[in-house]
Amino acid sequence: MIPKNKKNKRYQVIIAVFIVFCMSLLTVACKKKETTTPVSPQPVAPSTLQPQQAIQKPVSTVKLLPVTANQLDFGTKKDPFKPYISVKTLSPAELAKQKKDAKVLLPIHSFDVSQFKLIGVVADSKGNKAMVVDPAGKGYVLKSGMTIGKNEGKITRIETSGVDVVEQFQDDNNKTRKETIRIPLLRKP
Repeated sequence: MIPKNKKNKRYQVIIAVFIVFCMSLLTVACKKKETTTPVSPQPVAPSTLQPQQAIQKPVSTVKLLPVTANQLDFGTKKDPFKPYISVKTLSPAELAKQKKDAKVLLPIHSFDVSQFKLIGVVADSKGNKAMVVDPAGKGYVLKSGMTIGKNEGKITRIETSGVDVVEQFQDDNNKTRKETIRIPLLRKP
């Protein structure tokens, strides 16, 4: 039996010999053949230049196989790199309309202004506040400057007798018109 130290030394010697052998093969394979006399290109006089003759390229002898039925035709397939959505530039009028449509509709903006009922007004030094109820029975507290109704009418004035709302809309001639709507305070008989 061979002791472990001698076994390890044998493996190390074998690996070292193998590495030296591989390195020698690489150096032999990578050597370039050098010519004994270097050839330098001689300049050609411009007067002796002749136009080069066209050389015919060899025609390939490889024949293409006819298309068989089991091959796929990708001409009818969808382009995987084409974006799903095409970007379209919008005019300012279309952009404004799209912005108006994209706004989140609150319940207070889903009814017409004339459908709301004013049930109370609170007078305050900071500004009056009004309580209105929509046709569904839901109540809202309003302040001056808020919007209400389908056309987003702006609340301009809150008085003890009622609330004034100004709505803007476009008429048939595309002119912007303003209309003031008054929501009166309900009185018990």
